[in-house]
Amino acid sequence: MLSGWRDAMGRRPWRISAKLLIISSVVTVIGFSAICVNVMLDMRRGEEALARQTLENLATTIQSDVSRNVEIYDLSLKAVASNMLLPELATVSKSIRHLILFDHATTARHFGAIQVFDAEGRLTIDASTLDPLPENRSEEDYFRVHRDKPDIGLFISRPMLFRGAYAIVLSRRISDTDGGFLGVVAGSIRFSYFHEFFDQLKLDPEDTITILKRDRTIMMRRPFDLDIIGTNLNDRRSWKADNLRIGAAYSGQGPVDPTPRLYVRSGDSGPLFVVAGKPLAAVFALWQKEAFRIGAVVLALALFVLGSTLVLAREIVRRAEAESKLEEMATTDALTGLKNRRKFDSVIDVEWRRAMRQKTPIALVMIDADHFKAYNDTFGHQAGDQVLVGIAICISDSVSRAGDCAARYGGEEFAVLLPNTSATDAFKVAEAIRTKVQGWSDEQVILTASCGVASLVPTAGMDWSVLVAAADKALYAAKAGGRNQSVIASLPQLSLVA
Repeated sequence: MLSGWRDAMGRRPWRISAKLLIISSVVTVIGFSAICVNVMLDMRRGEEALARQTLENLATTIQSDVSRNVEIYDLSLKAVASNMLLPELATVSKSIRHLILFDHATTARHFGAIQVFDAEGRLTIDASTLDPLPENRSEEDYFRVHRDKPDIGLFISRPMLFRGAYAIVLSRRISDTDGGFLGVVAGSIRFSYFHEFFDQLKLDPEDTITILKRDRTIMMRRPFDLDIIGTNLNDRRSWKADNLRIGAAYSGQGPVDPTPRLYVRSGDSGPLFVVAGKPLAAVFALWQKEAFRIGAVVLALALFVLGSTLVLAREIVRRAEAESKLEEMATTDALTGLKNRRKFDSVIDVEWRRAMRQKTPIALVMIDADHFKAYNDTFGHQAGDQVLVGIAICISDSVSRAGDCAARYGGEEFAVLLPNTSATDAFKVAEAIRTKVQGWSDEQVILTASCGVASLVPTAGMDWSVLVAAADKALYAAKAGGRNQSVIASLPQLSLVA
């Protein structure tokens, strides 16, 4: 925390540090960024949900229309298969037979004419003509399926070329009353139906519509590709059936082309189902635009906040350094570089209270330059200042602990506060200082210093001025005893620590 001035009550006002300011700003930016990312992800999920609902509605609509037409055409096939068992059918004319067998539904534009094949696969009746040409379909899948599987019901063939046009063939078995095979009735739904139906839908060029059989054979696809029509997806190892369960959706690369899409499958009604697909790039196009816009704004704000924070942090550091220098100047003696009397009084007050709480000794060494006034008068104030600087250097070299405080007490007098130090140890420090001062003197003028030492364990109600007075008395005793010596205060009432 930054050091600074104290208020009128002596309390240090609260200051924010540059590091705390930077951390707070970074945390704030990260927090807002996380909120924005969460909002954008919610928007993305919303876009995906909307696209999924749209594709689901599209697939359901297409399946409903296709299933309805298949059902209508299947009703015509059922009617033909049932009416073929009427005994009267053999006695009426061909035109009357057509009226009985075929309704108007079979004449729709995209529906192929219904044909009836006997048990040998020969064409016997054709809804498009009264006199059909000879034709045999016994090798076709739809014929063999009905011949071999009596319970197959409506059979939808693979897409194929049927009567000159690509179509899917719908067929039913004709059975006698005992279940015997009498033949097949077949018709077709041309691809033109799907092309026309898809053209009516408002789809993007990259949107896909795929109509499949229950065995996953592709019956029709938009965009149209004849090479894909008739492909069975079960044959593709890269595609799993679980990717598109009934009424489910799938995001990713599809089985036909590498374009990532959102695919939605219709429900499970009818012999065919529909899968609608939309490119993921189109699904999230609007979201990406909004995400880039919001991201750019958030990034700009984050850079502004961080830039402003760094500027403020730099100013705080500069101000802290200035205040620290001011405080150091206010608590340091300009001549000697030691702490001044004001700082000494502050430190001894703190250490005295700590020693009182911890019941530990606190020592004080008072140092005074011998014959300083005479030296100052003889050699001048500048030489006297050099002496004081030299003594300060000797003191600094002898006091090395972090908690010790060496200060210029006043004039040529110095003080060294030694927390948690006995009188014996303090005396050793005093002697080290005195010896260095004496050794520092030149041959022409020998300078010495006298030291007074006091150490005690503070008790409740005792003031630190007692320690100062004891050390000061010991200093005067050293001077009175001939100077250039150290004396330990020995007053019995001071609870001295040996």
